Amino acid sequence: MTTVNVAIVYYSAMGNVHALAHAAAEGAEKAGARVRVRRVAETAPAAAVAANAAWERYRAEHAEVPEPVHEDLVWADAVLWGTPTRFGNPSSQLRAFIETTGPLWAQGKLAGKVYSAFTSSNTLHGGQESTILALANTFYHWGGVIVPPGYTDPVQFQTGNPYGTSHVAGAPGSQVAPSEVTLQAAAYQARRVVDVAAALKAGRTDT
Repeated sequence: MTTVNVAIVYYSAMGNVHALAHAAAEGAEKAGARVRVRRVAETAPAAAVAANAAWERYRAEHAEVPEPVHEDLVWADAVLWGTPTRFGNPSSQLRAFIETTGPLWAQGKLAGKVYSAFTSSNTLHGGQESTILALANTFYHWGGVIVPPGYTDPVQFQTGNPYGTSHVAGAPGSQVAPSEVTLQAAAYQARRVVDVAAALKAGRTDT
């Protein structure tokens, strides 16, 4: 199979999206892809982070995760984007990075790549689908190939979101980590992205 480059770019405040991102990375690697995992920069005020013990602890424990640069997107054949929901939209931290990509878009360097997204919210139906759909608006502008998990694997009938893997974290202060089923869904979503990206890449090689 054609080797695929996959970038996983995400923002996580409490670690839930972080867990999904690394499950996706494992799934992509098992599918034979080369993978880069990147966490976007924190833009919230230091005082806001310090006021939340879980937020501050997560930042300290995972400071080693590198931040994305434009070259990661150029290198990638496929990009999976992860974000918590923020009032039904992607986080401002992820958007801040996306909004630096204008020069790449202008040069056509983001077109023709495979894109997919995953998310986490505090409540069931807490904006998960709208967050993923909001990210898709950007993928349309880039000229990307959007690959959702759909209902294409039995695990999707357990998690129930055909748009992208999603996790219900629960109320702040009593949050639960993604379940094994949800992590399996993230891994499956990444494998499906790799399969589609490989087919596209092989087709371009053959022409």
